[in-house]
Amino acid sequence: MVDTLLTEKRRPSKGTRPEGATTEADASRKVREMFTQIAPRYDLLNHLLSLQLDRVWRARTAWKLRTILNRPDAVVLDLCCGTGDLAFAMGRKGKARIIGADFAHTMLVRASAKSEADTGGRVPFLESDALSLPFADESFDLVTVAFGFRNLANYEAGLHEMQRVLKPGGTMGILEFTEPPAGLFGDFYRWYFRKILPKLGGAISGDAAAYKYLPSSVARFFLPDELCALLRSVGLKNVEAAVWTGGTVALHTGLRRS
Repeated sequence: MVDTLLTEKRRPSKGTRPEGATTEADASRKVREMFTQIAPRYDLLNHLLSLQLDRVWRARTAWKLRTILNRPDAVVLDLCCGTGDLAFAMGRKGKARIIGADFAHTMLVRASAKSEADTGGRVPFLESDALSLPFADESFDLVTVAFGFRNLANYEAGLHEMQRVLKPGGTMGILEFTEPPAGLFGDFYRWYFRKILPKLGGAISGDAAAYKYLPSSVARFFLPDELCALLRSVGLKNVEAAVWTGGTVALHTGLRRS
């Protein structure tokens, strides 16, 4: 059954479509409502359900991007930032100025509180839709998204908007879940991700739909080579993917052409 799911993997749609969403506007609204609902337990569940590996993935992402982060003149935008964990991981890695943005207000309330406690408010957070950013063209040296790109209602539109605000030669980094290959580990992962995680997440968060959406959205999402192909198709160069933890997550990077 697992092999059948893998070989018959559907190509991703134009963007995410949570259950009941028929348009991009519906999808965006449902995603915002979902993250608004789970915000109070979001950090706890991220750490618990990933067995603390989410901390490792964000720290490794910051390390991979350290050349930019170590520049005191660099400006970094972390999109779909949630409660700010990637922004903070990048802030600990270097001297760059970092800004977080998300369209779920309750997530930003928590991110701002964490920023005040951990950094004295050094990392600001803004309420903004990734498909319509309030920033000027060519504003950032680095634009990142951790586990949020998959939730955009229009993937190509999101990439074009991210590319618009990047400076020529700037870097885009997308950290996302992916499906591991078939085999003992891959089969165990899918059993946990599709059977156990939704029950635990739903019980602790009080929102079963959100944690049912998570594995289903990953199953429909791009594999690393497919997302790399999409990044190249919108004009990025030097595109590559680093796949970690048995093929369950991947960091995709590319440069805006000069």
